Amino acid sequence: MLFSSMTFIYMFLPILCLIYFLSKKEFHNTILLIASLIFYAWGEPKYLAIMLLTIIINYYGAIFIEKYPKYKKQILTLTIITNLGFLIYFKYFNFIFETINNVLNAHIDLLEIIMPLGISFYTFQSISYIVDVYRNETKAQKDIYKLALFICLFPQLIAGPIVKYHDINNQIENRDVTFEKVSEGVKRFIVGLSKKMLIANTMGAIADKIFILSPENFNFIIAWLGAISYSLQLYFDFSGYSDMAIGLGLMFGFRFKENFNYPYISKSLTEFWRRWHISLSTWFKEYVYIPLGGNRKGEIKTIRNLAIVFLFTGIWHGAAWNFIFWGILNGFIIILEKLFKINTKDVPLNKNNIVVNFIKHLYTIISFLLLWVIFRSENMTYAIKYIMNMFGLIKTNTINSNIFNYINNFDIFILIIAIISSTPLLMNKIQKYENNKIVKCILNLTLIIFLILSTSKIANSTYNPFIYFRF
Repeated sequence: MLFSSMTFIYMFLPILCLIYFLSKKEFHNTILLIASLIFYAWGEPKYLAIMLLTIIINYYGAIFIEKYPKYKKQILTLTIITNLGFLIYFKYFNFIFETINNVLNAHIDLLEIIMPLGISFYTFQSISYIVDVYRNETKAQKDIYKLALFICLFPQLIAGPIVKYHDINNQIENRDVTFEKVSEGVKRFIVGLSKKMLIANTMGAIADKIFILSPENFNFIIAWLGAISYSLQLYFDFSGYSDMAIGLGLMFGFRFKENFNYPYISKSLTEFWRRWHISLSTWFKEYVYIPLGGNRKGEIKTIRNLAIVFLFTGIWHGAAWNFIFWGILNGFIIILEKLFKINTKDVPLNKNNIVVNFIKHLYTIISFLLLWVIFRSENMTYAIKYIMNMFGLIKTNTINSNIFNYINNFDIFILIIAIISSTPLLMNKIQKYENNKIVKCILNLTLIIFLILSTSKIANSTYNPFIYFRF
């Protein structure tokens, strides 16, 4: 089931809210668990068994870690391998053997495997739980239904944010549902829905028109338009989902951590990764980077640890070489920034420093635009040709180089809104006057209009998947 569907917005969610708000507090977890299982099984009932098996394995794994401390390392290892085993089979099996076929000229038959939605996210959440118990940062959850709720809680089940157990275990045990939380949650949900339907989908339509063509068939201006459009689509699609998930969490009493903090205003790629998909970055930091030694064992091992983390980041995003190279290149640039001690903070404003900050910001924009081209491309050959086109390094024809074949006046308007909204300028202005009663009324009216426009978009389209569903 999609958040951006009429079924979810006008049937599933209202019915769930009615039942939840009218029920006693002691039934809230049970209601949410049942709703989450229905939500997941709605589109993929056959894969519900995999998630339930994941819950059972981690439930007993944590209990055995506490019960048999002498063997807790072995139990932890076995539980993590089992978690990753499901992920590797469904997400990487065919990629691994396809690579073997290509390298060794083998003829291993590939399987028809469809990856269960959300498996990358709930696998990482499960690992966070078992590791937290192993580290004695939390107690093993003796109530399997509460652990099940943590793993399959529907707001963040399919595409995050990745919620770590130690961040939410107290809220599972005890939380309050207040009018303020519900109101804030509804507003946040509408903002996320609007990001998805009004901005991300518009930018995505432009990007799709361009990336479907061979890079030789349009000029460098179109190439830059495609890269910018896709970058904006990806940001508003994924941050929109995160907003909706955080909003839904608030409606049911949960406070999830933020997943985005205006990454496109960054002045280095290091800063970018502190602002982009924060839940994934912090997960890798807590469960991979720090256990490897972090930055505590000298510069060489710090570089090694960063390289491993970003290799894993690329692999996590998809079973294809372009994702792996994308992760490696992110890590390579961040390592260079570390070696050359590129400062990610603003320096005091003066004539010279404004120029320095602008250059740093421009460098970062160009870096992530090029990296997103690799991320979006079907293969590395296409990505290299596309990037060469952006810098005028390949010969192109002019058949498809009329920019208005790809973008109209309305699209230009949305593009401008998207660029402005990807910075904190607008939000800073809103927060400055948000306590003003007139401004409050205008903002609430605007949200209602956004909801109507988004609903209209949903009604006129057949399918609105989020980009990160494929990861």
